[in-house]
Amino acid sequence: MTTLSERISQSAFDGSRLRVVLLLDLHEGAQQRFMEAYEHLRNQVASVPGHINDQLCQSIENPSQWLITSEWESAPPFLAWVNSEEHVKMVQPLHSCVRDTRSLRFSVLRETSNIATLAPEPPKGRLQAAPRVGDGVVRHALTFTVKPGSESMVAEILAGYASPEPRVDDTTRLRRTSLFMHGNRVVRTVEVQGDLVAALRHISQQPEIRAVEEAVNPYLEQDRDLADPNSARVFFTRAALPAVHHVGASGQQPDDVRRHALFYPAKEGCGMALARMLAHQDELAADDPQSPITGSTVFQRDDVVVRLIDLRVPLDSDPMLSLGVRGPRKTAVLRRLLDTDVAGGLSNDREVARFLERSDMALVTDRRSPGA
Repeated sequence: MTTLSERISQSAFDGSRLRVVLLLDLHEGAQQRFMEAYEHLRNQVASVPGHINDQLCQSIENPSQWLITSEWESAPPFLAWVNSEEHVKMVQPLHSCVRDTRSLRFSVLRETSNIATLAPEPPKGRLQAAPRVGDGVVRHALTFTVKPGSESMVAEILAGYASPEPRVDDTTRLRRTSLFMHGNRVVRTVEVQGDLVAALRHISQQPEIRAVEEAVNPYLEQDRDLADPNSARVFFTRAALPAVHHVGASGQQPDDVRRHALFYPAKEGCGMALARMLAHQDELAADDPQSPITGSTVFQRDDVVVRLIDLRVPLDSDPMLSLGVRGPRKTAVLRRLLDTDVAGGLSNDREVARFLERSDMALVTDRRSPGA
């Protein structure tokens, strides 16, 4: 794909410690209620595997501004917890106290401590080995299901809306939105130059987006009321499909590149392991300068795994490469992680090709902003 020094990458699977920063702006008078809710919450968080510690801070300049920082042994246990239904229910009492939030997640590269202070135990987790090279683009996805039988109507609605204004502010703009369907599952991926949170808020406020969201509402399997902030928040929290790994070449994509989204039906409890394996395979493929894959992004939440790939050749020209595995051993590992009732056996080339065809999600719309 490209040389290592030119590679653009991000990953939740490098094993480094994770620092999570949550900025909060509280409603006036809600401080005590927030403290009580936090006291209950922190005792539950402390028992989550992979959690090391957390701190609650209040601004010395503005009492309404608060900060929660937490440290984790690595990103996967945090992502497994924050994307769980348990977490959605756990943080509900906080929402009535909070006017605005912003979550930031960082791998720990270096740390400095007072050598005169003896640590009671060695730190858990390791530091990130080296800085990663980025391209200033944040990748994110949303996924939800619609009522069986409504797929064609939903696809028509989602394909027909007018594109929102790409410019958010002086530093943030929408670059690309790709929308796919697989059966009754919808996956919308977005690429944002700059601030993802600002871009998502910008999108949600655009009249053409609000109209299409309202038009889709009757067909959703999970009810939501967009006029109710809590209902909308819970829906989009559950719909979030984070990018856990990305690797690609820097610079402009060639004109002959085609985008595909592959849906991998993970066996129950195996979604994270499946995403990790696909990420590792894509890293290896990126070392091959002749690889027809110019970029790949793995999205994962629970047992929903989607791999977005940009290809210079037809998808079926090399089924194993397109699928993200090389050789019988890796195919066997993939087979163990998949729901075989859905995926089939993958025991020969014909079954691999058949699974690839079934996994290829139907492209509904792929929109690039001018200059992206």
